[in-house]
Amino acid sequence: MNQSLSSLSSSIPAPIAIPVRALVPWAVFTVILSLILLYFVGAEQGATSLISGHEVHEFVHDGRHLLGFPCH
Repeated sequence: MNQSLSSLSSSIPAPIAIPVRALVPWAVFTVILSLILLYFVGAEQGATSLISGHEVHEFVHDGRHLLGFPCH
């Protein structure tokens, strides 16, 4: 019985080590994308609007209220 347990534990693969240098570009991309989304949900209206019209405001309207941003 001990032999079957030792063969089972030897077949479990070791975790892969991912270097931090490989994660940094993905972390930067995630932060930039999050800030862009936060801008469009929280501030894309009025004087700071980059896109004219109300399409963006209406598209993110419910998310704006869900996150606690006032919009009217």
